[in-house]
Amino acid sequence: MALHSNLSFSLHPPSSKSSTLAPALSNPSSFLWLILSCSPLPSGVKFAPKEQKQHSKRIRIGCNSKPEAETESLGVVKERSVSVILLAGGKGKRMGASMPKQYIPLLGQPIALYSFFTFSLLREVKEIVVVCDPTYKDIFEDASQEIQVNLKFASPGKERQDSVFNGFQEIDGSSELVCIHDSARPLVSSRDIEKVLKDGLLNGAAVLGVPVKATIKEANNNSFVVKTLDRKTLWEMQTPQVIKPDLLRSGFELVNRNCLEVTDDVSIVEHLKHPVYITEGAYTNIKVTTPDDLLLAERILNMETAVPA
Repeated sequence: MALHSNLSFSLHPPSSKSSTLAPALSNPSSFLWLILSCSPLPSGVKFAPKEQKQHSKRIRIGCNSKPEAETESLGVVKERSVSVILLAGGKGKRMGASMPKQYIPLLGQPIALYSFFTFSLLREVKEIVVVCDPTYKDIFEDASQEIQVNLKFASPGKERQDSVFNGFQEIDGSSELVCIHDSARPLVSSRDIEKVLKDGLLNGAAVLGVPVKATIKEANNNSFVVKTLDRKTLWEMQTPQVIKPDLLRSGFELVNRNCLEVTDDVSIVEHLKHPVYITEGAYTNIKVTTPDDLLLAERILNMETAVPA
């Protein structure tokens, strides 16, 4: 039986043909237990008030509310509880274009706006902090007319971790999760985002990734093979990467204090010896860094939007 958040019960005067529950009503604790059980009443049974009144009294009770700790233990990410940090400050030199790769049009729309719109449609997201060069702020400001979440900006740093740190300083203090995404990954799906958000809530830190398909070999400085790695244990990391704010804050304190360099966001947490969960994503969540990647992204989008004949 499905329970609804607001159920209404009417206390009707007893009739000669109906059973009454006067003993339960005369005992407040028994009556409260009866109401909170939310069980369907037997046919013909009505509540009989201790003193009859001309008008029925309506009592509204929420029967499916859960304590906050229980909700978190189930991996239920609350509405408007996530701050997204969208990294859009890279130079994209490998693309060989006149502008950073994240702003190159992909089927007529800047690459960065694909994930921007995807995040904006999720009920869990309260705000998007775009880390970008001020020159490109207008791209997101113009697009913000179409979204229902707060938009903020932060300046990019020298390294990726500096950009994440700058974005982290701008998030809402009440956010329960920080979701960091590379805007050069335009094809991430809302389904995979919701999966990694749930895993981040349950474990403190989670990252989208896919099992490595190719054979990976470790080589020395002279390009000779040292050994072949067991690919069954290897994963290719993607974004989003989701971290609880307190954990990310502690990680940054450690990394900055020891002048450590990290190449992805959950590595900051790894330095705390905190476990990071890998949420299996999709191979289509590619990072567009070369002209070939751009062609592949166009092909994937065309396949996804193709209408069967």
